[in-house]
Amino acid sequence: MDSQARDQENIPKRKLILMAASSVMKELGGEQLTLELVAKRAGVSKGGLLYHFPSKEALVLGVVEEMTNVFEADIARRIEQDKDKEDCGRWSRAYIESTFDDAGVGNEMGPVLSSALFFNPESLQSMRSAYEKWQHNIENDGLDPVQSTIARLAADGLWFAEMFGLAPPDQDLKQKIRNQLLLYAKEVR
Repeated sequence: MDSQARDQENIPKRKLILMAASSVMKELGGEQLTLELVAKRAGVSKGGLLYHFPSKEALVLGVVEEMTNVFEADIARRIEQDKDKEDCGRWSRAYIESTFDDAGVGNEMGPVLSSALFFNPESLQSMRSAYEKWQHNIENDGLDPVQSTIARLAADGLWFAEMFGLAPPDQDLKQKIRNQLLLYAKEVR
């Protein structure tokens, strides 16, 4: 047994299915997503897949929720590791850093979000709810809420530009933008 097969044995089936579905959507787009293909890629039976996700829509919703949860966990980790340890701006800085670190692979998320919209626009409701909570945290982070919101929207704008290939800045300019946004997230009202 090779190391990849051993590693897969240690991953819960639900997670394997989500990883396989995400991979199919990234590589082939939502139109090509079938439960059979996802089951095959995940190394599970179709019945095993249906046990966790009773429909294609439920599977896509699961992928969107997993992406949101991973992002949220990364923000929480960054808040804990914030060197400044001051209350002001910790949440905003963590959001900016997590978004910028994800922006380089944001183009991989485009097909997943497009697939979610294709199958059921309401499948993005959990992401909308998460953004409402994140925006609340940003507005109540001890910074000027206009300033912190501008920083969040700029970070999101970069993420969307990279995701959809809309003239994203080169690495040097991207780093300068990141540094400037992090400064916005350190200034006190």
